[in-house]
Amino acid sequence: MSYKIVGDSCLDLTKEMRMDPRFQIVPLTLQVGDAMIVDDEGFDQAEFLKLVKESQDCPKTACPSPEAFKKAYECEEEDIYVITISSHLSGSYNSAMVGKSLYEEEHGHKNILILDSESAASGELCLAMAICEMYDKGMKFEEISRQILTMRDQQRTYFVLDSLEYLRKNGRLTGLQAFFATALNIKPVMGADHGVIIKLDQARGVGKAFARMCEIAIRERGKDGDGRAVIAHCNAPERAEQVKKELAGLGLSREIVITETAGVSTLYAGDGGIILAL
Repeated sequence: MSYKIVGDSCLDLTKEMRMDPRFQIVPLTLQVGDAMIVDDEGFDQAEFLKLVKESQDCPKTACPSPEAFKKAYECEEEDIYVITISSHLSGSYNSAMVGKSLYEEEHGHKNILILDSESAASGELCLAMAICEMYDKGMKFEEISRQILTMRDQQRTYFVLDSLEYLRKNGRLTGLQAFFATALNIKPVMGADHGVIIKLDQARGVGKAFARMCEIAIRERGKDGDGRAVIAHCNAPERAEQVKKELAGLGLSREIVITETAGVSTLYAGDGGIILAL
């Protein structure tokens, strides 16, 4: 059986995976002032961060159209897995679902699973890599679908950002206040509850915040087990390595993968942001 993994552009693939024909990205669009940027392979992170820094407007995102997802399903592969950013953060999941209906109206049934990751960035990549492993083991579509949904429900996402401002301005901190203790260098440790952003803890200084984030992750998910930890960083490879070292020091025995944020994750994480999925 042949398969393809379709992700919105919050699926932060590694450089090697971007060259893998099993993956296809359906990009969101980023808006900064009057500038419209398609979050595709041409995304320039440094230029985007500069544009955001110089703009007085809050950057925004627009999800892909249902037709864009429908086109991605029109391929020779028999099994299609679609992984989207949390439906609490974007309309990508709904667009993917409508795209499936449009596809089936025109072409009939196909094995298409639309997976709301209830996460983003590294969380989406964790799920994508697990699907590849399951196919390598010879598992079938129905079994993989069941297991990946279970994994999604068990997976946890954590993040430490230098600023929550863009999340706040875009209405992504429902029920939470943005953090105003920057003068004291207090950094919040954030997480997600079924795709809804929550505050888990805080620490003085980013290094201590990373250490606390890793402690919480190990406490909640354990040192051992299947799968991997994925660290997505926004222009912060040294910080990603610091988090990797913290996890290893706490005895994490799983593989640890580091990837760089694409456009959507860059917008929300901001320069220096770290997102961990486990």
